[in-house]
Amino acid sequence: MAARPVVLTVAGSDNSCGAGAQADLKTITSLGGYAQTAITCVVAEVPGRVAAIQPVRPDVVAAQIRLSLDAFPVAAIKTGMLYSTAIIRAVSAEFARRSALPPLVVDPVMVASSGDPLLRRSAVAAYRELLFPIAALVTPNLDELRILSGLPCRNLDEMKSAGQALVRTFHVPFLLKGGHLKARIAVDVLVCADGFTEFRAPFVRNADTHGTGCTFSAAIAAGLASGLPLADAVGRAKTFISRAINNRLRWGKTEALNHGPHF
Repeated sequence: MAARPVVLTVAGSDNSCGAGAQADLKTITSLGGYAQTAITCVVAEVPGRVAAIQPVRPDVVAAQIRLSLDAFPVAAIKTGMLYSTAIIRAVSAEFARRSALPPLVVDPVMVASSGDPLLRRSAVAAYRELLFPIAALVTPNLDELRILSGLPCRNLDEMKSAGQALVRTFHVPFLLKGGHLKARIAVDVLVCADGFTEFRAPFVRNADTHGTGCTFSAAIAAGLASGLPLADAVGRAKTFISRAINNRLRWGKTEALNHGPHF
């Protein structure tokens, strides 16, 4: 039996299991990878509400990463919620110790779907300085794109302009997630130095999108770990997350996504 490609997710723990490291674990496993975690924060949350965040000590975060990279053939890494400058610095320092780093997908988690902040304001500069330049892909949602670019990003053309500016600055590809535009078609745009690739799916209304960004970036990392080219990894991940939204579970008081059909 062929070995499963190992994917390491560096992310927060979500007790509802719809987002964060738990969503990443389910996604990577569903797509044929072997998932490992380095937990950055413990988050008390459910769709629509973040009640508390307890960060893990940066040296403990770094130790988790170090042990995984030393002991396993990690083929891709994904970062999710990092929360603070201290954690971002610890993560990037651990990456810098490596002579070669596997493809790194950076999901710059800043704001929950509920609107609750998931990143200290001072940490945005650390993302820009330390993680974006070494990424294989950065995956901001619309709110994060506005923060990073300083542009309004009110439509697809403005999103593309913001993405082009970020690619020129950091010299790495950006995947711009357009679901928050709430148009009839949800369009995500992969921006590379040589142009754009669009990925489209019908926008699903009245669906709780808690954890979709985590799932999407984890699915891309799983694709890169299995050897897919970047655009193919994004395309497969777009299909996966669209199917997950369409097959979401409903819980009565709240609604959580089923991250991949038939778990």
